[in-house]
Amino acid sequence: MNTIAIAILLFSVIGLLCATIITVASKLMFVKVDVRVEKILNCLPGANCGACGFSGCESYAVALVKGDTASNLCPPGGDEAYEHINDILGITGEGLARMTAIVHCLGDSESMKDKMEYVGLKTCFAAKQLYGGQGACTYGCIGFGDCVAVCPSDAICVENSLARIDRRKCSGCAVCAKICPTGVISIEREPIHVAVRCHNSEKGAVVKTKCSKGCIGCMRCVKACPAKTITVKDSLAAIDNLICYGCRECVDVCIAKCIF
Repeated sequence: MNTIAIAILLFSVIGLLCATIITVASKLMFVKVDVRVEKILNCLPGANCGACGFSGCESYAVALVKGDTASNLCPPGGDEAYEHINDILGITGEGLARMTAIVHCLGDSESMKDKMEYVGLKTCFAAKQLYGGQGACTYGCIGFGDCVAVCPSDAICVENSLARIDRRKCSGCAVCAKICPTGVISIEREPIHVAVRCHNSEKGAVVKTKCSKGCIGCMRCVKACPAKTITVKDSLAAIDNLICYGCRECVDVCIAKCIF
């Protein structure tokens, strides 16, 4: 047998062996995929916006099939997607959950002190790269309107260097939260009775030197809350709106008036 024939035979045997290994491995390592996942993905808008609390539409679809989450957490998909998902899963729900964006900052031009005069590209992202922006508080809203530029619902405006959201227009798509360089915007599930409008986790004494409306972590809201929905971590209060029923005791006792 000549050299060429031996080479052809050798490669054929190797190819057959590799094909056999791949076939056996595919059978042994096969992961069964629920066909409902693909059907749900076709119902979702594919925006991968994160408004549902998951990293993307596929993660949300998998969680739905497993029964680990609710079917009404996709505001961009609207009622149509919600109804299709319920049909696929064979369930009934409470109705589409309304999500809305909240700016956790009250540091407008009157409340927040400036640490410098910023001269540069008027975008929040650019200003953030230069010592955190013009404002003394590097945790708060920079106020150059990156969120305004991307909002598809025209629900955001900037007044006195502070982003403000019209919750009547907000669809909860989370695009503004993703683009905000300080992370001061969050997406919350309605109804929102009260919210801490501060994002600064520094010590209270430091916060007061930067912003007159910053949370100082005094714990008065925690002590006043009858439902025990408020916690303070790193000198910053946070409210669980899934438990809160809106008694407003925290609003009344807040020294900084940063709970709305």
